[in-house]
Amino acid sequence: MDSHRLRLLFTRALRASLVSPLVLAGCDGGSADLRGFVPPACADGSVAMTGLSLPSSPDFVQLRITHDSLSTPGKLSSTGTPCATASQPATCQAELEALRPEHGFGAACEALCGDYFLATSKGDEVSAIDSKPALKTFLGGIDAPQEAVLLALSEGYNVSCHKLEQGGVKAAGDSGFQVIGTQGFACGEGTALTQYVLLVSSAGGVTELERYVLERGDKNCQVGRVPVGLRSDGSGGCEDVLGHHFAVIAHLEAASIQAFLRLREELALHGAEVALQEAALRSAREEVRHTDITRRLAARHGASAEVPRVEALPLRSFYEVSLDNAVEGCVRETFGALVAHHQALHARDEEVRVAMAGIAEDETRHAELSWEIDRWAAGKLPAGEREALRVAQRRAVEALRAELSKPVDPVLVSEAGLPSADVAVAMLDTLARELWA
Repeated sequence: MDSHRLRLLFTRALRASLVSPLVLAGCDGGSADLRGFVPPACADGSVAMTGLSLPSSPDFVQLRITHDSLSTPGKLSSTGTPCATASQPATCQAELEALRPEHGFGAACEALCGDYFLATSKGDEVSAIDSKPALKTFLGGIDAPQEAVLLALSEGYNVSCHKLEQGGVKAAGDSGFQVIGTQGFACGEGTALTQYVLLVSSAGGVTELERYVLERGDKNCQVGRVPVGLRSDGSGGCEDVLGHHFAVIAHLEAASIQAFLRLREELALHGAEVALQEAALRSAREEVRHTDITRRLAARHGASAEVPRVEALPLRSFYEVSLDNAVEGCVRETFGALVAHHQALHARDEEVRVAMAGIAEDETRHAELSWEIDRWAAGKLPAGEREALRVAQRRAVEALRAELSKPVDPVLVSEAGLPSADVAVAMLDTLARELWA
C-alpha cells in the first residue's frame, strides 16, 4: 500500500462519512438529468488511461499524482508498456521512475489534495505532461470520452468512479462531450458538495452548463501505536466526558513514544534499511508533540493524563515484530489516522479541529510507515507466515468493527468530532473493501 493509495482511500472513506445524517444538512434541489451519461472508464478507483485517441503513439502513459508529503508521486492508472521501444531500457526506466515535476496540470482536492500529471515514454524519450497547455497538445483534438474527463480534471473538477451523479460522461454531438464532475465537500457551516455539468469542446474548451448543490454542510460537522507491555489504561478519575477522553488519548500518545522507540530498535536488530529506522524515530518525536497537545486539551476540561506504565520486555523475533505491525500499524493505527482526519473536519470545538488537523497528517505518515514495514517484512517472511499475517489482519478488522459498533457519547461526536458508531463502521468498511481484503 503506497502513500498516494492510502490517502485516496482516506478521502473516499471521509467522503462516505460526509453523507451521514450527522453532517448532512440537506441539498438544494436535486441533480442534473443523468440520462445518457455513463461512468468514466476507471482502473483501481482512478480514471483509466485507456481509450485515448492521441496524435502521437507513446509506448506508455501513466496518470500520477503528487502531494507535498509524498517522497515519490503516486501511480494511479496506466496504459501501454514502459520503455517498450527504448534503446536503453534500464536508463529509460530510471528516468521514468525519477519523474517529479514541480507542478501538474490540475489539482485533485477533496478532503486531501494533490496535483495530477502524466508520465509518458516513447523510445528513449521520457516526458511529464504537467500543465494544461501541455495536456491539450498531448491529447490533440478531443474525440474520446476519457480525453474530455482528463480536461475536466485539469480544470479542478473531481470526476468520481463510483457515483454517476458525481462522475459521468456522454457524447454531445458536434459540440464535443458533456462531463459531470464535482467541487467542494459538505462538512462545516458554509461548505457544500456541488455538481457541475460541463461541456468539453473538440478544441479543448471547458464550459460550465449547469450546477447543483448535492449536499450542504452542517456547522457541527484512537490515535497512535500501542506498545507491547503497556500495563496502564489511562482511565484516571475525571467525570467530564471530554476531559476523560483526551486524558486517555494523551496516555496512548505517550505510550506510542515508547512503541516507536522500541520499533526502531527492533528494525535495526532485524536489518531494516536506515530510512525505516529513521522514520520510526521521527514518529516517536511527533508523538511527543501529540502528547503535549492532548494533555492540554484534557487539562481544559479538568483532567490530567496518567503516565503510561510499560513493562520492559526483550526485543521480539522478526515474525513477532511483523505480526504486531500488521495488526497495530496496518489496521488500528491506519484507522486511527482516518479518525483523526474525521475529527479535524467535524469537531465543533475549534481548538480540537486545529489540533487534530496537525495530528492527522502525522498519523497518516505513521500509517504509511506501517505499510512500508509490511512490504519489507513480506519480502523476508515465508509464504505460510505471510498468510498468517493476513489472517491476523482480518481478525483485527472484525474485532475493531465490534468495538466501533458501540454507541459514542454525543458530546464526543459534536465537540471532539469522533464519528458516531454507524459512521465509524461505514468508514471501516470503506477501507476494508480495498485495504485489508
